[in-house]
Amino acid sequence: MKRLMLLAIASLSVLSAMAAYGQQVDFALGFSTIHSAPVSSISTVPFPPVSLTGGLYPSISGDVLIRKNFGVGGEISWRGGEGNYDLSQPYRPIFWDIDGIFMPKLGPHAAAELSAGIGAESTRFYTPFLNCNAFSCTNYATSTHFLGQFGAGLKLYARGGLFVRPEVHLYLVHNNVEYTSPYVMRYGASIGYTFGGR
Repeated sequence: MKRLMLLAIASLSVLSAMAAYGQQVDFALGFSTIHSAPVSSISTVPFPPVSLTGGLYPSISGDVLIRKNFGVGGEISWRGGEGNYDLSQPYRPIFWDIDGIFMPKLGPHAAAELSAGIGAESTRFYTPFLNCNAFSCTNYATSTHFLGQFGAGLKLYARGGLFVRPEVHLYLVHNNVEYTSPYVMRYGASIGYTFGGR
């Protein structure tokens, strides 16, 4: 988690430098939840995959517009508390993606935000023992899967660059064998600020 936070801080620093050159840059902090297919009541395996439905997912996002309404951005979202996988093992899913963004203005105080990109779903399965290498020790094993992301949001500007953004994201996760479905929907809202050329 420390590495993810350092990566987020480094990304925000780069985006801040871009805002200094007059390009529009957005930063946001959000909270959401996830919905996926439920667990089947008819299963032939002793420990069937679990559903990703539920939980509070904080997120950090940022983007920069390169041309008028087009830009690039990224987002990371993680389950705030550990889940209990099959009532036997603590786990925490983390979703991250890098996207192309289309952001048309809808008026002086609103803009749509459409995104599509690629990333990964990484699930940390926590263990009661430490795994050590030459550089560090961890108490989890990670399972990572490639994903495609499609998102839509509505940026509503309250005052100046301050905005609230209701949003929805669809993740298409390749080979998502730990969970009930490769289709994961995340929906919630973010609060953020626009710097530069708005």
